[in-house]
Amino acid sequence: MEKCIAAIATPLGTGAVAIVRLSGKDSLKIAQSIFISKNMQDVQPRHMYFGRLCLEENVFEQCLMVYFKAPFSYTGQDVVEFQIHGGVLLAQKVLERVLQAGAVLAEPGEFSKRAFLNGKITLDKAEAIIGEINAESEGELVSSLQVTNGALAQRILSVQESLKTILAELEVGMDYPDETEETKLKTNVFSRLKKLSGELEEILENSKSAKYLSDGINVALVGRTNVGKSSIMNALLGKERAIVTDIQGTTRDQIVESFSFDGVKFNLTDTAGIRDTEDFVESLGIEKSKQSAKAADVVLFVLDGSEPMSEDDKQIEKLLQQSAKNVVYVINKTDKKRLLPKKDNEIEVSALQNKNISALKEKIKKLVIEKEIDFNKLVITNQRQFGILQEAENVMQEVLKEQMPSLDIVAMQIKKIWQILGKITGNTENEDIIDLIFSKFCLGK
Repeated sequence: MEKCIAAIATPLGTGAVAIVRLSGKDSLKIAQSIFISKNMQDVQPRHMYFGRLCLEENVFEQCLMVYFKAPFSYTGQDVVEFQIHGGVLLAQKVLERVLQAGAVLAEPGEFSKRAFLNGKITLDKAEAIIGEINAESEGELVSSLQVTNGALAQRILSVQESLKTILAELEVGMDYPDETEETKLKTNVFSRLKKLSGELEEILENSKSAKYLSDGINVALVGRTNVGKSSIMNALLGKERAIVTDIQGTTRDQIVESFSFDGVKFNLTDTAGIRDTEDFVESLGIEKSKQSAKAADVVLFVLDGSEPMSEDDKQIEKLLQQSAKNVVYVINKTDKKRLLPKKDNEIEVSALQNKNISALKEKIKKLVIEKEIDFNKLVITNQRQFGILQEAENVMQEVLKEQMPSLDIVAMQIKKIWQILGKITGNTENEDIIDLIFSKFCLGK
């Protein structure tokens, strides 16, 4: 029999309320042994009870208790929650008391794992809950909420059900070959597989750029010293983050900050100004600058528009042409007279006057995200799920490309697609992967 588990379900820290949660067959029994209130021998589910929780002899905490009777709870088991006064020490003391009364400390994600094993949530919903908790951009949150509300599971289970129906018809065709017109059956099957392939392609196409919602667009600011890289970073962030001075070589190490724009996270890296130097520490920073340029999704090559290109500028330009993919020429200091020749793929800005900063953000986004992500459709930011869909679609295309394969080969491939898709909902996933996913949850979830 599974033991009753317990954990603190709220973040540790000082606050108005903290919650200690129990789940398992003995949850109510344990609660009744340490909580004193009226009618505790006839506790009604989903009713809030005010009373005293006995921490030790003659020491009590006044709090609230609520009971959720199986299967109508988050985990599908009997669940009890104590809502106590917020505070690290108090929450730990209540948890210790619950454990003394017979519960065991829950592992990270164990409440949600029990919910999955009891059929309360699918595996994709569990991963989406992690996405909701960890979301750092509006787009990532919207995507996670879509999946949590069942949009992905509904689509996948529907495709799996269609595959089962097709498979059953193929089995009949193989069992009774004399009564089945094979060519007609194959034509019908292939037509339906094309339709299912279209459904998978639609999700994949709308989710191609979605990885940037969770990972963010990596942007490196590159240029020689004193062209205004740090000022532009501060303007993009909307706050003073990088030190701005007239002294060359101020930025010696990378400064990394993130912000959200139009639902997408941007990861900015302000790099050391690239120039010839004998300063050992500065030279280390310059080498990191070159590495950041190679790794970035977009490089902002910052130039001082009030000056002609220097030899350092030309060397940096040559370096970027060899290593960087998306390079935007950011012509700074447009509040002064421009002396720099026009450049391809440039944008004029003034960090001092905050001019064209929003346009720069939009330009970065459009360089990486080829088309607007339609949040009215299903969008997947989870790369594991995206990879599984891609794998299923690849097998689907292999079947469709074959020139009239035998029925048993088609049936075998359809079974394979069904099993691959089940890795998303969890109905075909192995225990090790399930354990790994739930281990990413925080304690008490």
